[in-house]
Amino acid sequence: MAGFRNGRGRDNRPPQQRPQQAPNGYNAAPPPYPQQQWPQQGPGGQQYGQQQAYGEPEYFGDPHAPHPQHAPRSHPGAADNPGHTRAFSIHDDPYGDGASYPAAPAPTGPRLPWKALLSGIVLRPAPTFLQMRDYAVWGPALVVTFLYGLLAIFGFDQARDEAINATLSTAIPYVLMTGVGFVVGGLILGAVTHTLARQLGGDGSWQPTVGLSMLIMSITDAPRLIFAMFLGGENGLVQVLGWITWLAAGALLTVMVSRSHDLPWPKALGASAIQLVALLSIIKLGTL
Repeated sequence: MAGFRNGRGRDNRPPQQRPQQAPNGYNAAPPPYPQQQWPQQGPGGQQYGQQQAYGEPEYFGDPHAPHPQHAPRSHPGAADNPGHTRAFSIHDDPYGDGASYPAAPAPTGPRLPWKALLSGIVLRPAPTFLQMRDYAVWGPALVVTFLYGLLAIFGFDQARDEAINATLSTAIPYVLMTGVGFVVGGLILGAVTHTLARQLGGDGSWQPTVGLSMLIMSITDAPRLIFAMFLGGENGLVQVLGWITWLAAGALLTVMVSRSHDLPWPKALGASAIQLVALLSIIKLGTL
């Protein structure tokens, strides 16, 4: 430094070559990173200067840069290039709406014993179906439907005469096969009702739906069957009871599907339509 100072301690170098002085009198250190001027195109072709230091992130912009509203728009795909960022909302779900996978509803109560179940179907259908929507009822459904099938043969005039006039060795297998046939038919009709309910937006399980539909089919036809065993299937009173019990079966099936599958009653009735038609044509009014 002595070669640039005169005898009085003055610096003879030009001002451009003199080191910068900090406010405390010491020489200021040079900037750690060189800065570079990047031109930016503004509206009307005007150039704006923006300084950026090497190693500085791009999102630290120049405070003197033009307002984003007046800045040139970038290419739509520029946000996907390196060094650019894309804004996302915290409410965006890249995997879709969470409502597409609804959680299964919790059971509304404990499993009902078979006596409370059978009486609840007749006296308290809506709360009974809602409480049993998550429980299989195979035991009561199979037993009640099988017993109903054993007696149903005596509700038809021709079948009753054949069973009575046949020998014991012939009548027993005939009656047993009828009971098994009603069980199989109830399983098929219940499965059809469940499938239609699921296609219409239902979320219930197939085992409660099939079991409860079999119980409804057997219990609602019991009044008609009792009178048909003594008066015959072609009796007028039996025919009237057949229509009444068929309407009761439709109401109970609609309530059961609605509670078991969380469906409005029009869709629940539509899901039960095939089973109701089968009951009307085969069992309720089979003599027509």
